[in-house]
Amino acid sequence: MANRRAIVKRRKAVRNIKKITRTMQLIATARFQAAMNRAIATRPYTDKLAELVADLSGVAEDFRHPLLETSSASAGRSALISLTSNRGLCGGYNANIVRLSLSHIDQRAAEGETVEPYVVGNKGASAFRFRRREVHKVINDVDDKPRFDQVEPLAQELIERFVAGELSSVHVAYTRFYSAGRQEAELIQLLPLVQETSGEGESEEASTKGSYEIRPSAEELLNKLLPASVRMRLFQSFNDAAVSEQIARMAAMKAATEAADEMIGNLTREYNRARQSQITLELLDIVGGANALA
Repeated sequence: MANRRAIVKRRKAVRNIKKITRTMQLIATARFQAAMNRAIATRPYTDKLAELVADLSGVAEDFRHPLLETSSASAGRSALISLTSNRGLCGGYNANIVRLSLSHIDQRAAEGETVEPYVVGNKGASAFRFRRREVHKVINDVDDKPRFDQVEPLAQELIERFVAGELSSVHVAYTRFYSAGRQEAELIQLLPLVQETSGEGESEEASTKGSYEIRPSAEELLNKLLPASVRMRLFQSFNDAAVSEQIARMAAMKAATEAADEMIGNLTREYNRARQSQITLELLDIVGGANALA
């Protein structure tokens, strides 16, 4: 009987856990839709800004800007922004970012460069501390709905340090959102910016120069658009990371709910077998007693 009581208690505990995981799955599903809408809404602006910068770079000949070049005085030190979550229960979401970040840090260390990690999220900070890795700065005040005014101070700090020659480069490790079925942990270079051309060929570029008169000049526009491009790329990374986190949590909680269902079924069958065995033993005792009295 003690075995049966233990099975009943365990089955009840699993059912309670199933209720929690099912609820968290529904919450993650609702948050995923809102986060996906934000990520999709900001992406056209980010892409158009990058396209505009590329077009103006093709018009402005021999254009030079501090955000496009690495200062010789900054060699030997760079920054890495790792975007993780403040909460767990999202599968391998945080582990993938931490693994990618540490791999980048170790690779740069082998090349003689020191990397300053900017870790966003409590889970990433805990993972770095557990591995006894130094963290330059922990940022845990960005919620599930990143706002531009939360990301801009970080972008501005890195821009100022890069322009001042304190950093040779800035990278971002995050989970990029492609679609609801595809998210990948990626490492992108935020600074220095890669000066791109419009990619339309020399004839198209010459046609553009002759067809349009730009006021103010392309150089003046680029001086304003390049810092804005850095801020928007970082903000887009935060939005992609937010929607990827919700998808990972939704998938993890769905798998946990299904595992709880399977465990409840196994415990129910185990309980039925134990109950049938107990009934059989009681019947044998009754039959044995009746035979003894006969």
